[in-house]
Amino acid sequence: MGEAKRTLIDEPNLERLLGLESSKIGFYSEVKQKIQELEAANLGLRIKTNELQAVFDAISDSVVIYDHNGCIQHRNHVCPRLFPTETLVGRSCRALFHPESDHSPQQCPVEQALAGKSMQISFTTTKGIGESRYFDVTATPIEDPNEQTRALVFIRDVTEKRLNELQLVQAEKMSSIGMLAAGVAHEINNPLTSVAGYAEALLRRFRDETGLVEDNRLKDFKKYLEVIIRESYRCKGIIDSLLSFSRKSEGSVGFVDLNKILNEVLELVRHKARNEKIEIQESMQPDLPMIKGDEAGLRQVFMNLTMNALQAIDGPGMIKIATFDQNGVVTATICDSGCGIPSSLMDQIWDPFFTTKDVGQGLGLGLAVTYNIIKKHGGEIHVESKHGEGSKFTVRLPACQQ
Repeated sequence: MGEAKRTLIDEPNLERLLGLESSKIGFYSEVKQKIQELEAANLGLRIKTNELQAVFDAISDSVVIYDHNGCIQHRNHVCPRLFPTETLVGRSCRALFHPESDHSPQQCPVEQALAGKSMQISFTTTKGIGESRYFDVTATPIEDPNEQTRALVFIRDVTEKRLNELQLVQAEKMSSIGMLAAGVAHEINNPLTSVAGYAEALLRRFRDETGLVEDNRLKDFKKYLEVIIRESYRCKGIIDSLLSFSRKSEGSVGFVDLNKILNEVLELVRHKARNEKIEIQESMQPDLPMIKGDEAGLRQVFMNLTMNALQAIDGPGMIKIATFDQNGVVTATICDSGCGIPSSLMDQIWDPFFTTKDVGQGLGLGLAVTYNIIKKHGGEIHVESKHGEGSKFTVRLPACQQ
């Protein structure tokens, strides 16, 4: 069998067979290169996207992106916690910033940003008792040559900061008055100690010298001196309570006797109650467990509640104050026979600057500060009230486990 005959193929025939004359292999090679470049670009985009998403989610403020129609396009993980329904993807800016009108071009930060202007506003939401929240909003336009303008919105919860600012304003206003009261109290204490001391010295002379007791002209002197001594020490007790109340709170936490705090507060307000013919009834559990907290802060709580009870009564009336221990919870109740709170206002009484008093008679910070202090102590405060029939405030604080 003869050797197979080889077919000679020249270069032009090879190019024709391989299709190089139509550049097919070159075309496919170029396409493959482009695909590899696109895959590399996509990988880079995915990495950048993950980085941006991580940054987006790491921001502690609520971050929302609105499209050119004012509808939510993206939101970070903080939004559902603060605004679960108002920031759903697809919701309009109306849901959060102007629920009562379709458009608010002057006040709505989103509409301002979509018009190309940056805007900063503050707003408040109220969702229940003690649930008022304060927010600062910054809206900035996102300009893209390939898309219509969008809006980037940052929403920061500044409730704690705002309440602290309000407390600071009140503290600054009361600072000079507190210093004056403390100074006056010290000045009164010194002569009062002398009055009580000399009265006691005279009373000892009456006891030691029988001749004085037998003198009919001095028969009432012993009784008078006892009254002077008793009332002097009563005044001294009031002054000591005033000095305790005027001391600046350092936020220190220790064991606190709630009955002692209430007695100090009542010592300061009894004169007002007597002048206005308001009877104060006390029912305090003698073996009340101690609680752990800031004594000065809790003193302020019960001063606020007691003063509110007194101011709610127009004319003769009654205030009942009780303390008791129930299943490891120390409870204090303050009831008054005053004007009560209308049901329409019940959700607003804890809001800073809300007050039903006449102008100049209160800033409306008392209950807001009270609520904040009780919450910091891990406690609860509730109110029951009926318009025209008085109010009952109940404070519950965890007892110390000793």
